Amino acid sequence: MGMSICGAPCCWGVDDPKNPYLPPWQRVLKEAGLAGYRAIELGPYGYLPIDAVVVSEELERNGLAIVAGTIFHDLLDPANQESVLKAVDDICTLITDSRLPRLPRHEGQKFPTPYMTVMDWGHDERDYAAGHPDRAPRLSPEEWKGFTANVRAVCERANEYGVRPVIHPHAGGYIEFEDEIAAVVRDIPYEIAGLCLDTGHLYYSGMDPVAYLKKYADRLDYVHFKDVNESVYKEVLGERIRFFDGCGKGSMCPIGTGSLDYPGIKQALEDIGYSGYITIEQERDPRNSDTSLRDVKASVDYLKSVGYQI
Repeated sequence: MGMSICGAPCCWGVDDPKNPYLPPWQRVLKEAGLAGYRAIELGPYGYLPIDAVVVSEELERNGLAIVAGTIFHDLLDPANQESVLKAVDDICTLITDSRLPRLPRHEGQKFPTPYMTVMDWGHDERDYAAGHPDRAPRLSPEEWKGFTANVRAVCERANEYGVRPVIHPHAGGYIEFEDEIAAVVRDIPYEIAGLCLDTGHLYYSGMDPVAYLKKYADRLDYVHFKDVNESVYKEVLGERIRFFDGCGKGSMCPIGTGSLDYPGIKQALEDIGYSGYITIEQERDPRNSDTSLRDVKASVDYLKSVGYQI
């Protein structure tokens, strides 16, 4: 059993590829290498070029591999499915290209990397209700059926490439709260997709990360780590604000400086025999990305200090 820590472009504020303030992707890869990472996520579709030669050169230059690609799209609207499946094709073609560096598979790791995280995103009615299970509108049974059929189609497309899809509950999307995670697990079999649980999203949306890592141990293929600044989080929950605007105010903080119990989370992962990769995220406004390397290093150093491997 072993666990290794990786990074993600969202630590540099990269969530929307159309945001005009994004740092160049080459800088993100360079700083990820400087932080001590051996792997990074691809980030949102359209941020890194879908070009295996260019990407593999830059990864090798910085001693990195790709741990996962990302689908972060509106998975509810059927009219969106064609473009989403095109993104799945492009991402899977790139991350499975033999020219890209590969990560080793840990003993006991359920599926090899690279994964594809599957997240629903792009609904104002849910974005403004992030972290509020009592206020967030839910899909009707009929809408849920159509939604999960779309999610399933995305996962099945990834499986065609031999890429393991992992469904990622995310604050501000239609898979966020306890009832929705339970419904996804019920409706999408494990042979089609696993789960990527994110400690920060669980906490943000009213769940205890330790309890939920244990609850879904048998479905857990991949893990995201983040930490929550309690005072900013409480302030943000009291406002009508989008999830990422709350992140821009500092709701997410370097690991070890917030509310989450990372020694306890390490113990939970050991208790369930989790083996494989963990990715650090600290969403922020990309206009603050000049402090990303400092914060990422602080998160890495803290996790090392409480016994995590890198």
